[in-house]
Amino acid sequence: MKKFFSKSGLLCAAGLLAGSLLSAAPKSVPAKYAVNAPIEIVWWHALENQYADLVNEVVDNFNKSQDKITVKAEYIGNYAAVNQALVAAQAAGSGLPAVVVANTPYVAQYGASGLCEDLTPYIKATGFDLNDFGEGMIKASSYNKKQVSLPFLISTQVMYYNKDMAKKKGVEIPSQFKDMDQFLSKVSEVSGGNTKVWGTIIPGWDQWYFETFFLNNGVNIVNKNGTSTDLGGKASVATTKAIGDWIKKGYAYFAVGKDASSQMRQNFIDGNAFSVIHTSSLYNTYVQKCKNFEVGMAWLPAAKTRKQEIGGCVLLIPSKNSQAVKNAAWQFLSYLCSKDINMKWAEGTGYMPTRKSVLNTAEGKDFLQRKPAFKCIFDNLDNIYPRIQNKNWNQLASIWMNYLSEFYNNNVNIDKNIKQMAMEIDEVLED
Repeated sequence: MKKFFSKSGLLCAAGLLAGSLLSAAPKSVPAKYAVNAPIEIVWWHALENQYADLVNEVVDNFNKSQDKITVKAEYIGNYAAVNQALVAAQAAGSGLPAVVVANTPYVAQYGASGLCEDLTPYIKATGFDLNDFGEGMIKASSYNKKQVSLPFLISTQVMYYNKDMAKKKGVEIPSQFKDMDQFLSKVSEVSGGNTKVWGTIIPGWDQWYFETFFLNNGVNIVNKNGTSTDLGGKASVATTKAIGDWIKKGYAYFAVGKDASSQMRQNFIDGNAFSVIHTSSLYNTYVQKCKNFEVGMAWLPAAKTRKQEIGGCVLLIPSKNSQAVKNAAWQFLSYLCSKDINMKWAEGTGYMPTRKSVLNTAEGKDFLQRKPAFKCIFDNLDNIYPRIQNKNWNQLASIWMNYLSEFYNNNVNIDKNIKQMAMEIDEVLED
C-alpha cells in the first residue's frame, strides 16, 4: 500500500479535521448504540510508515473531539498480515481489534464466516448516509444483503495516458472496446516490425487489470453455478483474439516476468508508451514521475457494459466484540468513512473519492480543479463493482494468466488451446 502524501496535504487535512470532528459523533443515538462510559479501543490498519503522521493526526483529533472514546492505532502489516492476525484472534476469541482494515476480496469470506458485525442497524440508528457511496461500493462492502463493512480507501482500474501526445495526435481515449484497434493504430509508432511507441501496455501479472475487458464483453469468467467458466466460449475467444491482434501489430504488449510493473511504468515515463493500464491509486506516483508531459486518466473502454472492479480496502467491526466496544467502534469507523476524511485521503493519495455528494462541495470542486483527471472516476462511481468471489479464484487466475502469456508472448495458437485452458479451469472450479 505504498502511496504518496504531501506535507501540504497533511497540514490541510489537520486543519479540516479539527473543524469537522465536532460533528463526527451523532447528536442523538438510541440507547443500545450509545457510548455511555469511557472506553479505549484499538484500530488495526495496514497504512505504512509514510502515513504515520496522518494516522496520528486523525486519531488524536478524534480522541480530542469527545471525552469517552480513546482510539489506539496499531500497524499490523500488509493486508495478508492483517488477515492472518484477524483470523487467529477470531479463532482464539480474544485480542480482537475494535475496528480493522481488510482488502476488498476478503469481504465475502469474512461475511460468510460471521466474522463481521452487520452494520445495517448502526447505519439506521445513527442516520449514516450509506447511499452517498457509489452503488458498486455498497455491494462490494456487503455480504448476503448485509452491510458488513464500509468503503475506506478505494481504487479501480484506469488507463493512464500522455495528454501532450494525445493533443499532438488529435486523439481521445475511445469509450468503446470495438474502437480500440483503430485508436491504437493512430497512437502507436511501429516501423519495420519494430515498435517505437506502444499504444498501450497491458499488465499480465494480475488478471484484475484486464479481466474487465472480458466481463464487459459478456464473458462469464465464473458461471452462475460457480463450478465452470465461459472463458472458452465465443465471447472470450473474440476478446482474447482482439487483444492478441493489438499485440501482433505491435500496438501493445502483455507485461509479464520479473520487474514487469516497473518496466511498464518506465516505458510510460520515458514516452515509449502512449498509455498504460494500472490502478487509480498510483495517480500521484505517475504525476510525480512524468516530468515531461501531463498525465491523463481515463475509464477503460467499455462494451456491453462499462463496469469496473473495486480495489483497495474496507473497514469492519469484528462481531465477537462486546456491545460497548462495537458502539465505540462504530462511532470511530463512521468518522473514518465520513465525507471530509475521505476527501483528505483522496487529496494526498491516488485513492479516489468515494462519495457522490463530494461534487457538490467546495472541497470536491477544488479537488477536481486541481486533479481534473479524476472526473472519469466521479462520473462512474456507480459502475465500480465487487470483484469476483470464489474459493478457487487464485488458481483460476494463475491458469488464465499463464495461457494468455503463452498466446501473446510465445505465439501459441489461441483456437487450439483456449478450450484446454477452460477445461483446466473447470476442473479447478469443480474441486
